[in-house]
Amino acid sequence: MPTHNHSKKPWLHQYLENIWYQPRKMGKYALLPLTLMYCGLSTIRRWQQERQRAKHSAVPVIIVGNITVGGTGKTPLVIYIIEQLKLAGYSPGIISRGYKGKAKEWPQQVRPMTPTHLVGDEPVLLASHTHVPVVVGPDRNMSIRCLLNHHDCDVIVSDDGLQHYKMQRDIEIIVIDALRGFGNGYCLPSGPLREPVKRLNKATICVINRNDKAHSSDSDSLTLTLRHPHRYSMQLQGKQLINLSNAEKIDLSELKGKTVHVVTGIGHPERFFAYLNTFGLKLITHSFADHHEFQKHDIMFTQNYPVIMTEKDAVKCRKFQTHNCWYLPVKARVSTGFMDILLGQLRTSPLSIQKEKVKNE
Repeated sequence: MPTHNHSKKPWLHQYLENIWYQPRKMGKYALLPLTLMYCGLSTIRRWQQERQRAKHSAVPVIIVGNITVGGTGKTPLVIYIIEQLKLAGYSPGIISRGYKGKAKEWPQQVRPMTPTHLVGDEPVLLASHTHVPVVVGPDRNMSIRCLLNHHDCDVIVSDDGLQHYKMQRDIEIIVIDALRGFGNGYCLPSGPLREPVKRLNKATICVINRNDKAHSSDSDSLTLTLRHPHRYSMQLQGKQLINLSNAEKIDLSELKGKTVHVVTGIGHPERFFAYLNTFGLKLITHSFADHHEFQKHDIMFTQNYPVIMTEKDAVKCRKFQTHNCWYLPVKARVSTGFMDILLGQLRTSPLSIQKEKVKNE
């Protein structure tokens, strides 16, 4: 476990997380009236958006999302899916929300060196890894049109957007965090759920992120309780640290037994901490709110220990040119059969069948 934990998250965020992920906490009952209101408004909003849903675009759309608040590992899975689609002969593109992006006009096309403060951190990470067109904006349908107007894509992957019901969807992939599961099982704000657990039944595929060896039993339990015909497990793996300033590489094992600062601005930092613990590091953790816009003083400390962060946070800190900071790239590994089901669903989508008929005429 971490030697010291310095949380910089807002107090309300910490208070709610304590209620959500500690079953005996009674605060959830005080929030139930707000939860009932949230569920009612969400149902009305979904009904309205589904009535306004855009007609099918010229290409199939795959949504990779979740039903809980906080990180579940969607972005590494999107990168994996894009790589596999390219190997299968497709020309994919990506759309995303661009959360916390401050661009004056939307949608925005994203490139590896696009400033994160304009478009958000995850889209820049996606563009850097996949080398496919990435478009972001709050209106997903507009992003789809922008992507197809400027690029020759034959399939689109949406990073999040599961609850954006105005957007068409041909395939839905829901990612679940094995360590935290569904919390206390309540919807916001009593619990962490954006939608009830039964929403999983309508997904095409469910993926359980069991990325750290220390909590594999939690994933096994979740797999048994999750009754979905297409459920798969995923692990996020990475062993090589990269220096933020000069791109030097070292293996995590070289830091075994040593004290390090770990700085995060992600939705579920405990999963990252647990993973680093499996390598025998002594952690001093500094967790900020998800999508935190880092300043240089956030990653500078009086003790001369190495500073480790996720790659998602590193894209926002590379401008500081600090020599003692390292980030850990991770890759998703998904259990056998996942891409077979995904490609099968893609080939049998109405759009693909229609294109095949036109091609053969």
